[in-house]
Amino acid sequence: MQNGAQIEYDYSIAKAFTFATILFGIIGMLVGVILAFQMAFPELNNLAGEYGTFSRLRPLHTNGVAFGFTLSGIFATWYYIGQRVLKVSLKESPFLMAVAKLHFLLYFITILLAVVTLLAGITTSKEYAELEWPLDILITVWWVLWGIGIFGLIGIRRERTLYISIWYFIASFLAVAMLHLFNSMAVPTALFSGYGDWFHSVSMYAGSNDALVEWWYGHNAVGFVFTVPIIAMIYYFLPKESGQNVYSYKLSILAFWGTLFVYLWAGGHHLIYSTVPDWMQTMGSVMSVVLILPSWGSAINMLLTMKGEWQQLQSNTLIKFMILASTFYMLSTIEGPIQSIKSVNAIAHFTDWIPGHVHDGVLGWVVFMIMAALFHMAPRMYGRELYSKSLMDTQFWLQTTAIVLYFTSMWIAGITQGMMWRAYDEYGSLVYSFIDTVNVLQPYYTIRAVGGLMYLIGFFMFAYNMYKTATAGRVLDKEPTNATPVAA
Repeated sequence: MQNGAQIEYDYSIAKAFTFATILFGIIGMLVGVILAFQMAFPELNNLAGEYGTFSRLRPLHTNGVAFGFTLSGIFATWYYIGQRVLKVSLKESPFLMAVAKLHFLLYFITILLAVVTLLAGITTSKEYAELEWPLDILITVWWVLWGIGIFGLIGIRRERTLYISIWYFIASFLAVAMLHLFNSMAVPTALFSGYGDWFHSVSMYAGSNDALVEWWYGHNAVGFVFTVPIIAMIYYFLPKESGQNVYSYKLSILAFWGTLFVYLWAGGHHLIYSTVPDWMQTMGSVMSVVLILPSWGSAINMLLTMKGEWQQLQSNTLIKFMILASTFYMLSTIEGPIQSIKSVNAIAHFTDWIPGHVHDGVLGWVVFMIMAALFHMAPRMYGRELYSKSLMDTQFWLQTTAIVLYFTSMWIAGITQGMMWRAYDEYGSLVYSFIDTVNVLQPYYTIRAVGGLMYLIGFFMFAYNMYKTATAGRVLDKEPTNATPVAA
């Protein structure tokens, strides 16, 4: 092989993870919509006994979207981007191909077991780390397999320069490995005490120490699953789709190191006004505000990549998805630091403003970017034109409207909650009971549920478009160079 153009890339693993992305996306978002309607109409908790209650479904939703949908999308894009940027095919190494297949198999089994155990109420009760110790061990195994795949491909690459996307994938692998190992340290109770179920465990940490480790993990799980690898995606797919070079490679490097250093120290903002040391709360607030710089550095770099080519947004829906994703990334990464300021946090913490913040990031940044990436990959993996541009445009506007309904309703609900909780009369007594705040929020919960339903319908449009592309799209004579071909 003389050059990259002659390399026959193997997309079998990327296709498998693409399927998993769509499957777990449907499951995670469907459960999310059910939960949203349960919040607005509590009687819906009684539809399926204990298995339909909010407490059973909520961990299923968060894990399904974070570690089912998002991780599948990350792995799908890695197995696509990695080969093309490093100019080497997986099929050239039977060992790395076997590792990749085992990675997918163990990952898929783990997520299916997660669905079963969480529905059964088997949980550690730690936010974003609810899976019990046997599944934690499985996660460790396939995460190591992914690392072997990353560094194995790098080791046999033809392209000597590591493009910035590869840096971000490496950072995601290393950071999540560290976070998972330390936060998931637990003692299986039956093995050590002889009592209880064999799968039950207790954390090795206690009290404030447990909270510190948990939110060091929790916030950085967001950082190195929802942020860092998604930046890797847009640094590859936006230039490829638009035919533009990244605006500033130096800025991408600066933002990379800034994000890695600062993000790891920001988790303390989840514990403001708690029993953890005050200096740690302050550090979490300060680092969260500093985090604006590298976050906006990446986002501005993405937007400026389109400098002089903004007219492409009129005709290319994939670029619309990616540019709006960058915009939501900017919104989310200014909103989070604002909420981390102690005086703002006094109103915002424990209110619905927090899920509003999380979801404008997840729905607008993470999901939009993963869908755009898979849309870009599909014609190149399946050798077929995208099935329908009109369906894609309808999906874009439907989901954009849904996001706006979602986060605006939660902003209003959250600030209303915070102000009502803090309202005192002239005698120093609380003006409102807790149930008063619940009752006044019902209209906003209904709006949030409707927005979530609209977003889910848009995701079904995406899934249908991907399915029809793979099975009925017009066969392409050659791989598209830049803009993805799509039927009217």
